Amino acid sequence: MPVRPAQAAAWASMLLAVTGGGWAPAQVVAAPAVPRGPNTVRQRIVLGHSAAGRAIVARRLGDPDSPRRLLVVGSIHGDETAGIAVARRLFHRAAPADLDVWIVPTLDPDGMAVGRRQNSRGVDLNRNFPFRWQRLADPGAVQYSGERALSEPESRIAWRLINRIHPRVTVWFHQSLGVVDLSGGHAALERRYARLVGLPIRRLPRYPGSATGWQNHAFPNSTAFVVELPPGPLSGRRAGRFAAAALTLMAETGPTGPVGPPPAYERKPSAS
Repeated sequence: MPVRPAQAAAWASMLLAVTGGGWAPAQVVAAPAVPRGPNTVRQRIVLGHSAAGRAIVARRLGDPDSPRRLLVVGSIHGDETAGIAVARRLFHRAAPADLDVWIVPTLDPDGMAVGRRQNSRGVDLNRNFPFRWQRLADPGAVQYSGERALSEPESRIAWRLINRIHPRVTVWFHQSLGVVDLSGGHAALERRYARLVGLPIRRLPRYPGSATGWQNHAFPNSTAFVVELPPGPLSGRRAGRFAAAALTLMAETGPTGPVGPPPAYERKPSAS
């Protein structure tokens, strides 16, 4: 597929923004060829690195010019990894011609390497975002929220990505309650996803410094919600169902679905 110069420049600008200006050509590689539309891409993008230096990778597929963006995060806690299978299934589907899909298989590669909830500095990343952040517990505690909001490189990477791409819908996978959370976005979308995947809908407790709490506050015309997968690994078929449901949800929102202009949320993240 020939690439228009303006389109190539736009992709480069997006990549520079997402990676904080540290982009190098070797960080973005094309995945193996699969069926795609005339204006679709399939890319692997290194967003940055964890506290211990492991790469945090995004996969992008679909139409990069589409304003209808979906973000799926397979895992934010290193001991809740079933959602990574959903992320992989999603990436290996045919690239949608009318959606811009971003997939982060794991935001916590350090925790995943040792099978624990927190990152390598002992911080619960889902308590480290800047909406209603507060100091929770002490270092070493399960829900330690860090020294300050966005103190961790992993949460800053997610913060930067979301502020740059403004996803219409974001799905954050957790484990292992087996429910879809009414997370504070558009409840109709959350309920619809629950029906598509066959999970009950619940309103789980709100925690300070959570990713969905920040996102739904900062981007009130978009929706970010938590899917608590059941215990244990997912079968390939079940992972495929969760992946397909995310695309179905986006297809049903329509081109003028529940999204609005990005808010003026310009506070810079704290330096580490």
